[in-house]
Amino acid sequence: MSFDWIAIALSDVAWITLAFFMGLAARFIGLPPLIGFLATGFLLNAQGIVLGEFLDKLSDLGITLLLFLIGLKLDVRALIRPHVWGVASIHMVIVTVVFTGLLFLFAALGLPLVTGLDVQTAWLVAFALSFSSTVFVVKLLEERGDINSLHGRISVGVLIVQDIAAVLFLAASMGKLPSIWALGVIAALFLLRRLFYILLIRVGHGELLVLYGIILALGGAEVFEMVGLKGDLGALILGTMIAAHPRSDELSKVMTGFKDLFLLGFFLSIGMGGIPSPDMVLIALLLVPLVALKSGLFFVLFTRFRLRARTAVMAGQNLGQYSEFGLIVASVSVANGWLGHDCLIVLSLAVAFSFIGAAVFNRPGDRIYSRHREFWNRFQARELMADEQHVRFGEARIVIVGIGGVGSGAYDHMEQRFPGQVLGIDVAEDHAQQQLDMGRNVIQGDPTSADFWDRVRTPNQVEMIMLTLPSLATSLAVLRQLDDYAYGGTISAVARYPDEIPLLEAGGAALVFNIYTEAGTGFAEHVMASAKLRS
Repeated sequence: MSFDWIAIALSDVAWITLAFFMGLAARFIGLPPLIGFLATGFLLNAQGIVLGEFLDKLSDLGITLLLFLIGLKLDVRALIRPHVWGVASIHMVIVTVVFTGLLFLFAALGLPLVTGLDVQTAWLVAFALSFSSTVFVVKLLEERGDINSLHGRISVGVLIVQDIAAVLFLAASMGKLPSIWALGVIAALFLLRRLFYILLIRVGHGELLVLYGIILALGGAEVFEMVGLKGDLGALILGTMIAAHPRSDELSKVMTGFKDLFLLGFFLSIGMGGIPSPDMVLIALLLVPLVALKSGLFFVLFTRFRLRARTAVMAGQNLGQYSEFGLIVASVSVANGWLGHDCLIVLSLAVAFSFIGAAVFNRPGDRIYSRHREFWNRFQARELMADEQHVRFGEARIVIVGIGGVGSGAYDHMEQRFPGQVLGIDVAEDHAQQQLDMGRNVIQGDPTSADFWDRVRTPNQVEMIMLTLPSLATSLAVLRQLDDYAYGGTISAVARYPDEIPLLEAGGAALVFNIYTEAGTGFAEHVMASAKLRS
């Protein structure tokens, strides 16, 4: 009887444990855990350790689930807006042209590895560097609670346009057209949409829901691979098809933990792309400052498309790194003999270094904008798009920020006591519209933004602001803005965990309630009132 599997299992446990402690160390110094995972990959690679097929499968599964979850939150209408597809397309063309020229400049200066560079190689490397990282940006936005903010939605929209461009390149690089069945498969999936909805209702709220989500993601990817299309595109489309269902948000929440776990493999694989030489490290380090050109160009383009300066700064900041899709493009080019393997290692290093730089520069949130507000606002267009116009609170005395399950319940209760004097704010445009359709007075806005409060009109009569947000980071960001705004009314907030309460109080919340404790109290009071029990 062979016990080889025990040795394999123990080695897997060893590197997973190392990744855990490296991620924990990164968290202790204020960096995202993924920086620790990248460092783990470099460390294992330096020791000559090869993780093999298991790591590749983990990485592929993580990316597939990520794209499926992006699809679950995707509003297709957002992609057709000029400030999304227009900016993404123009940016990709300009960056590819400019970076191609810079690579030839490096070659003319006699830098190692780029001497004798030909046009095709320079163009492919520049094209690979034009992408921003879907994995990194979505993780960043989720951790900051900005995934549904205007700049977050725009960033994700730009990333999806870039991903589509990458998928088209990969399809062309295969040297063959998709199967004649491809259109039939896509049409069949849309015909099966109603069945997918029925199953989503019937699976309940437990393990079957998780399993169903994994089947949709992996099944969609597999079907697309069978007809000559990129599998990740299939996962994205399946997620998009389910996005309109009321339970899509629940499905997204239960699968997020699995996605985060499997993406560990992706971040490790970035660090294990190959053993770099000093020359490779030098070229990679020279490529990292060029990320600032990408972010700056995004800022200029977004402001020309009539976005506020703050939105443009935040979106450009979000997109300021190189991409895993660029590595995929490069690896396919290597396989086809268009690029040398050294280029792939250099790009892997550049991606990893750009992740570290992006993590550091994104830590302050919008402080980069807030500290130099007057400078950034010089570039702002005089006429802004509709989403960036003034905000009016009307006659509201009570404002509820975050109209989810808790927020909508709080809204209804306050509306009964103060009819016509309650206003809700939600960062998601579609959700705000749904609440309006249900008869609630709700507007769309991002209260974590200083610009939001600058746009507010008639705020003085607001006596209480209630924060019913799911993320501690988002609640603290709103509290910071209210402090800067010198709001003089009462602020209340909800906490999910006991250790969040002192943080919210220190941030300026006068009243903080544990959401689970208060749910029990409210339930008991409701039962007492309904059953009319005697004490």
